[in-house]
Amino acid sequence: MSLLKEFKDFAMRGNVIDIAVGVVIGAAFQSVVNSLVADIIMPPIGMLLQGVDFVHLKIQLNETVAISYGKFIQSIISFLIVAFAIFTMIKVMNAMRKKEKERPAQPATKSDEALLLTEIRDLLKK
Repeated sequence: MSLLKEFKDFAMRGNVIDIAVGVVIGAAFQSVVNSLVADIIMPPIGMLLQGVDFVHLKIQLNETVAISYGKFIQSIISFLIVAFAIFTMIKVMNAMRKKEKERPAQPATKSDEALLLTEIRDLLKK
């Protein structure tokens, strides 16, 4: 039973849930980037290269086996876009954290109750 409790404690920690959300969003982002590359970026590049369709670029080894290097090129471009987006996000987050650390700490303001108690203490001392 303790194994089940440990797993529940592990799964309910905030970090695990944050990672799960990140994986789901990352998968959705990857499909958007793949579509961007395959449907928007690669067609004009193919047109510039005199009508080359990257999806169909391959080396035929025999009737049933082919090396599809065109799809590989598209995957590399997708990876570079995703990597750049993640790099940019991390750079922005680090800049925000740095600004947070550089910001001087706000002096604690006393509440009305604390001020009243301080006045009472000072009056009792007299």
